[in-house]
Amino acid sequence: MEQNYQQEFSLAGLIEDDFVDLPLLEAASPSMRAVVAVIGELSNSRVPVLLIGEHGTGKHSIARIIHMNSGGEPENFQVENCRTLSPEALDPRALAAGSCLYLSEIGDLSAECQKKLLEMLAKQGSNGNGNGNGRRELRVVCGSSRDLDADVRSGSFREDLYYRLSSVCLRIPPLRQRKEDVAHLLDFFLQRYSEAYHRPVPVLSAATQKLFVGHSWPGNLPELEAAARAIVAVGDESVAMGGLRSMLTRGDQRGNGERTSLKEASRAASREAERELILKVLTRTRWNRRRAAQELQISYKALLYKLKQIGYTEYGAS
Repeated sequence: MEQNYQQEFSLAGLIEDDFVDLPLLEAASPSMRAVVAVIGELSNSRVPVLLIGEHGTGKHSIARIIHMNSGGEPENFQVENCRTLSPEALDPRALAAGSCLYLSEIGDLSAECQKKLLEMLAKQGSNGNGNGNGRRELRVVCGSSRDLDADVRSGSFREDLYYRLSSVCLRIPPLRQRKEDVAHLLDFFLQRYSEAYHRPVPVLSAATQKLFVGHSWPGNLPELEAAARAIVAVGDESVAMGGLRSMLTRGDQRGNGERTSLKEASRAASREAERELILKVLTRTRWNRRRAAQELQISYKALLYKLKQIGYTEYGAS
């Protein structure tokens, strides 16, 4: 298992703005429970919904939950990034009836696409919840990491479209405002990666649990997921936390709202885990560096370089 560590620990492709299939409806925090209550009321309508929240607060997941709660099929949940969206993608003929269109970062929608979306919503509004053919209309859910009021005032976002989209506006609280949910979300991520890596679910120490609950999580759900994945991938809580603890503490010192570099956190945990692994193998081989290099599946020269990096160049036999 040790020799595969570096491949397993890579966080490439992990860090995204939002995640799907999170246990958001099992919230314990009052701020999130209020959001859940509104989501439940939306199941019998096709009214547009605007989700406002920082990057990584779960807007994508909530949009999908709204769709599923309304009886939608998973394959009819369509996601579009407004930075790259073309007007043709907003043609109702290109969208399945009864589907849900989630528009990520709606504030980045081009003027032409804003006009097209407004026309589509106005047409649907005139038909109610159906299109005259007995089929349910498209549902539109939009997400934004910034308030759109300033965009409306500056003229970069149409006021008539804004009011059409924000008839139901849900403000998704950041993780620092829903710390009652951290423990449950952490358990979810630990379980997810334990299954992925075929390892036991870690039982975290009281000190680590306290640190996680007390952390402000400026990176929100992706930061929490990355930390949980690091613990499972390393396979040793103390080693993983050796790299993560300083990053979590530094993130709190930066203040709420500033995003933590998850790549930097990953590198810090990786360096600490690599150091511990090298020393463990060297101890087992009685500091025979050639044997250790063979066990670690790296070249002898690479091992010497790594020993120099961690300050152990004068130790051991060749």
